[in-house]
Amino acid sequence: MGQVKRANLIKPAPTASNPLYLVIDQGGHASRAFIFNQQGKTLAQAATPIAAQVNASANDHIEYNAVSLLKSIQQAIHQAIASSNVKLTDIVAAGIATQRSNIVCWDQITGQALSPIISWQDRRAASWIETFKPYEEQVHQATGLLLSPHYGIGKLLWCYENIPAIPEAHHQKRLYWGPMTSFLLNQLLDEIPYLVDHVNASRTLLWNIKTLDWDPSLTQLFEFPNNPLPTCVPNRHAFGTLTIDGHPIPMTTVIGDQSASLFAWQQLQHDALYINIGTGGFIQRIVNDKEIVKPDFLTSLLISENGRSHYALEGTVNGAGSALSWIEQQLTPDNLYQQLPRWLENKACPLLFLNGVAGIGSPYWQADFESRFIGMGDDQQKIVAVIESIAFLLQVNIERLQQQQPAARKILISGGLAQLDGLCQRIADLSGLVVERTPGSEATASGVAWLLANTDINISDQTTSWHKQALTQIKPGNNPSLAERYQRWKVALQKALSIR
Repeated sequence: MGQVKRANLIKPAPTASNPLYLVIDQGGHASRAFIFNQQGKTLAQAATPIAAQVNASANDHIEYNAVSLLKSIQQAIHQAIASSNVKLTDIVAAGIATQRSNIVCWDQITGQALSPIISWQDRRAASWIETFKPYEEQVHQATGLLLSPHYGIGKLLWCYENIPAIPEAHHQKRLYWGPMTSFLLNQLLDEIPYLVDHVNASRTLLWNIKTLDWDPSLTQLFEFPNNPLPTCVPNRHAFGTLTIDGHPIPMTTVIGDQSASLFAWQQLQHDALYINIGTGGFIQRIVNDKEIVKPDFLTSLLISENGRSHYALEGTVNGAGSALSWIEQQLTPDNLYQQLPRWLENKACPLLFLNGVAGIGSPYWQADFESRFIGMGDDQQKIVAVIESIAFLLQVNIERLQQQQPAARKILISGGLAQLDGLCQRIADLSGLVVERTPGSEATASGVAWLLANTDINISDQTTSWHKQALTQIKPGNNPSLAERYQRWKVALQKALSIR
């Protein structure tokens, strides 16, 4: 890369009789690339696994090698294209979804990463963020977020204070930093932009949900160095050009993974609770506007485009897929994912799991909580208890979100763990709501593809699947033993939290 940037001119979108869409989904365990047609059918896909690096002496340090992660995206793109019979010239637009609170610092001149990509699950700034508790309501009203080490601000400042190359680059006016998405756009696109979409910017604790831009009062509150952050732009925007084997593809949609997953169901639905379960579990309820700020929940921007924005109240379960990975490392069972469906058929579970993997999210918001089992059981029962803890944490959020009137009539669920019938049935039994599930686990990618292919976003109450695949409906049943365990689990968790 050279210091002189090429003009930020977006090449005209190619035309094609059979328009196709390239989607990049950068997740916690893999970088994926997909090619969709205009009817929402996946024509090709590829995944390149990635692994987080966890500091052995500080388990709250969770990060990725920036170069390796970038290469994994490039590899997935080329594999997806190579595995298909599609013509490159038929790909008319590209989009990318990423984990929203990952951050990175890099050199403006060379493009070299100056820090690792620090994961949203990382909690290295927990003690620092606690010092701002007196200002939590101010921060909540401005950002829609609660104070948490999972967001970008603490990680960026940690990098500034602990990696000498970063303040040096700042003093030389060559420091770029911010959400991981900005780094990926800067590295992947011909125009070498320094941009961030509104959704990813919103997870830094530096972005104002009302002004849709960086907030000077927040940068002052956190004593953030006077170094430019990426320019904020809407989620559907002319970001730049991704050139693959000489073929220019306009990048027109950039968004966060959890926001994108809602659009796998097409239009936003006001009478539904949305759950997406991957590394973490996220539950969202559409709200009318950004002014709705509720205690214990986040007000999250879903998408910004053409002067319009859509919002949701959001709760989080930090330990979902990550909790299952944690117990798998502890117990090393054979063929865990093959055995799980059978294990979950048993309605009896003699022990409980207080799930603090990566901290406890909403509505408790405890960044540092030691996970523990209550009761005795074998390895299989421990694993089932971990799965049930995910259902229990979701149910606490469901109960509170159902106080938002009118109450939701259904749950729309997606994500890798959502493919477990036993987990979905437990969610339905506890909530008393019908659970509808998409036929595949790639809701984020499907949502991005829908945004690429469709221009209008409206609020609806109709459940459809973009390419007309059948939805699975899971109806609530009578499960008194599960309900009893849930009540004991709530009491045990409240007690554990009160004596910390």
